[in-house]
Amino acid sequence: MTPQDKETTLRLLAQHRIMTVATVRPDGWPQATTVGYASEGLVLYFLCSRQSQKAANIAADNRISLAIDHDTRDPMGIEGLSMAARAYSVTDPAEMAKVFELIGSKFPEYRTLPQPDPSAMRLFLVVPEVISILDYRKGFGHSDLLTVSDADRGTELSARLVQRALLRLAENASNWQLRPAPKLRNRHRPLARPLHLQQAH
Repeated sequence: MTPQDKETTLRLLAQHRIMTVATVRPDGWPQATTVGYASEGLVLYFLCSRQSQKAANIAADNRISLAIDHDTRDPMGIEGLSMAARAYSVTDPAEMAKVFELIGSKFPEYRTLPQPDPSAMRLFLVVPEVISILDYRKGFGHSDLLTVSDADRGTELSARLVQRALLRLAENASNWQLRPAPKLRNRHRPLARPLHLQQAH
C-alpha cells in the first residue's frame, strides 16, 4: 500500500460513519446489514447485539466483507471503499473503554441517548486484509485493489492480532476436548453360523 493509497483510505474512513457488513450464515448464505462504525488508522470498530445473527455468524466464521460509500447525483463522482476483513471480539475492559470514546467522538449525538447495557452488546474489531478503493473520477467503475500488510497495520496491532489468533486456537482446542467421544457402532452383522476354514493342500 502506497502512502497515497493509505491517505485516501483514511480520508474516506473519516468522512463516513455508516457501513454495510456482510457475514456468512451457517447455511452459507451471505447476510448484509448496516452498522455505524468508528475507526483508528486502518482498524474499524462496530457494536451489535450479542443476540444478533451477525454476531453468531462471526463467532462461527470471522471473515467479513464491508462497503463504505454515499449517494451522489453525479455518477462519475462515486467514491468509496470495500474490504475483505476479519472481525475479532473485543473483551478487554481497557480496550473497550478506549473504543467507546472513539465511538462517542464519531457519534457525539449518541452521548445524550440512554446507554445500552454492555453485557447485551458485542464489540468487534475489524482488520482489513484487502481494500478496494472505488473512484469513478478516474474512469467508470475504476477501483484500485490493495493488499494490507503488517507494516500498513502497525506493529502494535499485529502483535494484538497474533495474540487473538492464539487465543482463538486455544478456545477451539478446548471446545474439541470438551466434545463427548463418538459412539462406535458395529456395522457388521454377526454370522448366523460358524465359518469353517478349509486347509489348503
